[in-house]
Amino acid sequence: MNQIKCPNCGEVFTIDESNYDSIVKQVRDHQFNEELRKREKDYQEKLEKELALVKTKTESENLKALSDKDLVIERLRNELSGKDKENELVTREAVDELQVKLQEKENLILRLDSQLKNKDTENQLKLKEALERKNEELSEIKAASLAQKEGYEKQLSDKDELIAYYKDFKARQSTKMIGEDLEQHCLYEFNRVRPLFRNAYFEKDNDASQGSKGDFIFRDFDDEGTEIVSIMFEMKNEADETVTKHRNEDFFGKLDKDRKTKNCEYAVLVSLLEMDNDTYNEGIVDVSHRYEKMYVIRPQNFISIITLLRNANLNSLSYKKQLIAVQNQDMDYKNFESNMNAFKDAFSRNYELASRKFQDAIDDIDKTIKALEKTKADLLSSDRNLRLANDKAQDLSIKKLTKNAPSIAEKFKEENK
Repeated sequence: MNQIKCPNCGEVFTIDESNYDSIVKQVRDHQFNEELRKREKDYQEKLEKELALVKTKTESENLKALSDKDLVIERLRNELSGKDKENELVTREAVDELQVKLQEKENLILRLDSQLKNKDTENQLKLKEALERKNEELSEIKAASLAQKEGYEKQLSDKDELIAYYKDFKARQSTKMIGEDLEQHCLYEFNRVRPLFRNAYFEKDNDASQGSKGDFIFRDFDDEGTEIVSIMFEMKNEADETVTKHRNEDFFGKLDKDRKTKNCEYAVLVSLLEMDNDTYNEGIVDVSHRYEKMYVIRPQNFISIITLLRNANLNSLSYKKQLIAVQNQDMDYKNFESNMNAFKDAFSRNYELASRKFQDAIDDIDKTIKALEKTKADLLSSDRNLRLANDKAQDLSIKKLTKNAPSIAEKFKEENK
């Protein structure tokens, strides 16, 4: 049993162990609730400060990233503006120079016209002499034409001999050997002039991974590694005794497909087919009206077509390099924009994850607060029950306890005596 003294009235009363423990627990729980509320308030203030700090830091980083992007864009715009002004100045200077030259030509024409008017009589005499010289020149031209005609006839004769040679060449070989010897002929011709193409590649096309392949691929590069020209070659021939005769155009479709598949700029068919067709016997035949950038040649024009296409592309090489530079610059802009978008996406994703974590933490705090409020309600309920028990204990007396127990009342009376 424990004795408790009331702090108000000073009365001392005795309670059992269970009631005493309940009162002590009530006081301890009250202190615990006070401490819990204090820590909850401190944690809430700390959380709000951290959220404000993260928000401030995030806004500062966003502003810095946008400022850097604006600076880069402004710099690029200034560069483009400078180039436009430079081009405009060059154009204006060229126009001024052309106008000066046109004015000089007009002055010269006026001066010559004046001289002609002053020398009309002299010109008539010179005209007579000129007519005589013209007659002499016509005679010389007729003689030259006759010689040229004889030259053409000789070329036709040589061509007929060449056709006869190739026919005899085909007649002495099998169908398989004909095609192989034509390829070897072209390979020999290229190796003979290879010193003219120091950076060139001319090899068999052995890659049939995409369904088909050509015979040879030619690629030439400058000293900086930029491609000058690329050609897909197909060599075709057949024996005279072949029953089904092929035509050159039978191979145009496949050759164009091989050119595109192997990423070549030009396609050339080296052919000994249709030897009686004057169109193909005259030299290099352009068939680009059927298929883009395609030519048909005889073997004797093999080196000529390579040289012709290479020299034509050399003239446009500087423009090609400028185009590559512009494409690279455009790619830089796209990469910059892609990097900026990637940064935005990553930042947004991280910010979203952080916000989700903060929200989860706040939800957990709300759940904890709800649990503590429930515990508080339970403690308050316990407090009411303890108060009622205390009131009942205060109202407890010997008289009430022995009201229906006279024998016990007698014993208390004896004890008091």
